[in-house]
Amino acid sequence: MSASASAALLSTPLNALHLELGARMVPFAGYSMPVQYPDGLIAEHKHTRSAAGLFDVSHMGQLRLVGPDAAAAFETLMPVDVIDLAVGKQRYGLLLNDDGGILDDLMFFRVSQDELFVIVNGACKVADIAHIQARIGTRCQVEPMPSHGLLALQGPQAVTALSRLAPGVEKLVFMTGGNFDVEGIPCFITRSGYTGEDGFEISVAGDQAQALARLLLAQPEVKPIGLGARNSLRLEAGLCLYGSDLDTTTTPPEAGLNWAIQKVRRTGGARAGGFPGAEKVLAQIDNPATLPRKRVGLIAQERIPVREQVEICTPDGKAIGATTSGLLGPTIDKPIAMAYVEPAFAAIGTRLNAMVRGKPVPVEVVAMPFVAPNYFRG
Repeated sequence: MSASASAALLSTPLNALHLELGARMVPFAGYSMPVQYPDGLIAEHKHTRSAAGLFDVSHMGQLRLVGPDAAAAFETLMPVDVIDLAVGKQRYGLLLNDDGGILDDLMFFRVSQDELFVIVNGACKVADIAHIQARIGTRCQVEPMPSHGLLALQGPQAVTALSRLAPGVEKLVFMTGGNFDVEGIPCFITRSGYTGEDGFEISVAGDQAQALARLLLAQPEVKPIGLGARNSLRLEAGLCLYGSDLDTTTTPPEAGLNWAIQKVRRTGGARAGGFPGAEKVLAQIDNPATLPRKRVGLIAQERIPVREQVEICTPDGKAIGATTSGLLGPTIDKPIAMAYVEPAFAAIGTRLNAMVRGKPVPVEVVAMPFVAPNYFRG
């Protein structure tokens, strides 16, 4: 990377700590980010599955939507139920364009009747905030939080480590949260994450992020984890990466995200439609036969990694789709991938071929997630 290119990259509040810990830094979403530490991707992945891993996700966008009309306004941008979300609870959401394509996927939390806290993807945050401001900025205050950091503590021992520093977090269940004091550092903590494991996401003032990270890393269960293992963990968990598995050409039903669209927003629901692309999206939910393609999970039958942008063919050579994510899954020790294929070939158990460097590698359509989740639901 040239000096001018690296100079243009933004850095998170933990940049100095990453360098001190020996991280290999790479450009990601406009930031210099740690892809791995000296232990390496496989060790980091397995440590997160067995103990607790600390991720710097401060490149993500954080914002507040404030005002008595905030929830109703935000609901006009997404096919999800915002209005009925209870205070103290979090939900997954999808910003759509006027053709039903996905602008971004996000998480939102109901802080109070008049306030939502929203986390969007790093590469999309500038466009997302502009979009939200343009569409609903007259109905509520849209307040970006660029001075805040975001840490994720993930793994079966995350609760042990964090509750030692912030008693009470153990009472949270999956997709709930609140304000906590972590050894004198004010934090907003949700029990959620992007690995399929139990864990927490912690929003903190940027100038206190490094102190918080050092407190967490001082716990015997916790090690620092980079973007490499974050990617392998989320893929094993069957979770989409925006820009790879989701984009503006993909609708929620094509992506298999109907579960994120509550009945109240669907055909016949009390607040059906009323979101961008509603006619197309609801028609696809109501008539699955009209879908042009579907997202599926694949496991290769040979020990050959199937990466992204690999053509998927029928056994007789007809091209029917392409992969969007793929790697050797460290937990299941098999090559796994996500792909979009024609619906006729999306059934579990279907045998297909992935064309890896011109050679067919047999793959089978399987149910996702590839690794069962360990979310704590109480």
